[in-house]
Amino acid sequence: MPMHKHAKPNFRNLFIKPFWMTLKTALRTFPIIGKRFSDGYHNKSEKMLDAGSLARVRGSKMNNVGKQEYSADRESSDLVPTIWRPVTIMYPYERLEDMEPWLFVPGNYNGRIGVIWETCTACKLCVKACPNDCLHMTTELRVDVLDGAEGEHGGYGGELKVGGWAAVEVEGVKERHLTRNTVTAHDTPESEYRFAEVIDLSGPSARVRWNDNGYEEMVDNGDLLVADDQIVSGRIDIGRCMFCGLCMEACSFTSFFMSNEYDGMSGFSRQDLWFDAGRTRVLVNEHQEAVDAVLAERAKKEKEKREKAKVRAAAKEAEA
Repeated sequence: MPMHKHAKPNFRNLFIKPFWMTLKTALRTFPIIGKRFSDGYHNKSEKMLDAGSLARVRGSKMNNVGKQEYSADRESSDLVPTIWRPVTIMYPYERLEDMEPWLFVPGNYNGRIGVIWETCTACKLCVKACPNDCLHMTTELRVDVLDGAEGEHGGYGGELKVGGWAAVEVEGVKERHLTRNTVTAHDTPESEYRFAEVIDLSGPSARVRWNDNGYEEMVDNGDLLVADDQIVSGRIDIGRCMFCGLCMEACSFTSFFMSNEYDGMSGFSRQDLWFDAGRTRVLVNEHQEAVDAVLAERAKKEKEKREKAKVRAAAKEAEA
């Protein structure tokens, strides 16, 4: 299960970190030395009202909260700005797993659903297992984890075909994914690939038509990956989800996870609670161990399948 590094129940989070944070909290109550323990956002003023909230309170003369600035864990005032007093954790400037990890129990919490779509095989067992009919699947162009494999598992994916789909890797996207903070990022991750329709495969280069601009171009066959439009992507209605985890248990390919992410699951309308494949996506590098296990298993099955096909072909030639 994807887990925040500060939420793991280890000696650091259960003993060392609580003691050190308690000491820093006490030291921050002293104005002179407290700023030395600010950690970048403590004792730092922050405007916590958006434009709409400021417009609603603009007419108040007795208590103009629009002029008030708040700090992440201290509350200041215009009268005595140097006096700081403890208040509760001010989310989203602070997060529970960062401030008090010993209170955050990820093993007993089912948060936002996360899916590694690259390992999905479109079996739809998760759809059948969902008691609230939250999962709705559609098809989308994707690169299968087996098609893009390298090393010992390479070569067991699909093959390029005229009229089929191909993809090329977008430079720099995977590197940016390595530094992406999935705990606080709720936008759709960048796509690692550009997709195109294969027009001609005669020769060392293939003629393809790009999906994003409709232009045709010659691309070296070695730079092309096989793309598939039958790999299922999903839309999940979080408003109906009861976080039972049955979709995770039904998945035979370790594609579904109940993460320990508790934010990013609210909105102002029912439509905001429809999560597309981007908002539920777990990147391959975020759960590489699970992806490697699925990759090895699928490559093994494909290898056995091809060996049996060779044996059958050899038997037919011998009979002929």
